[in-house]
Amino acid sequence: MSGKAQIQRGRPRTGARVAAVQALFQSEQAGESPETVIEQFVRHRLGPNEAEESFGEGRVPEADVRLFAKLVRAAASNIEPIDGALAEVLAKDWPLEKLDPVLRALLRAAGAELMQKNDPPMRVVINEYLDIAHGFFAGDEPKFANGVLEALARKFRADEFARG
Repeated sequence: MSGKAQIQRGRPRTGARVAAVQALFQSEQAGESPETVIEQFVRHRLGPNEAEESFGEGRVPEADVRLFAKLVRAAASNIEPIDGALAEVLAKDWPLEKLDPVLRALLRAAGAELMQKNDPPMRVVINEYLDIAHGFFAGDEPKFANGVLEALARKFRADEFARG
């Protein structure tokens, strides 16, 4: 993966989102089913490890396992509408396939969460995934992700976006 996410301790929902991005990346890159990847993460990558309690080697020491599984399943089962929405908001000369695979996984996880109406609020979803983007990327990717997430929010949660 492109870098290691650095997330504050005591944020299991954020940890679940980080793990979901990693799992979606792994599922796509390795051609493994989302259920296989969920099982692997729950058994080997979520929760503390005596040797290392950091995000090294893709470990997520604090993660809400139920939210993690829900996000991976939601992204996988809604991949076509999510990718369709992403294709609509991306520049025509910059197709989804051209994106960094970690960024693509992040946008798919966020898209899945934004498809769930008002829970959590749209601003929380955007801020969470921007924090995660900053953990994975040092360049312009977080700024790019912000623009795409705002556009997805307008599409999936127009009513909430209008309320501000």
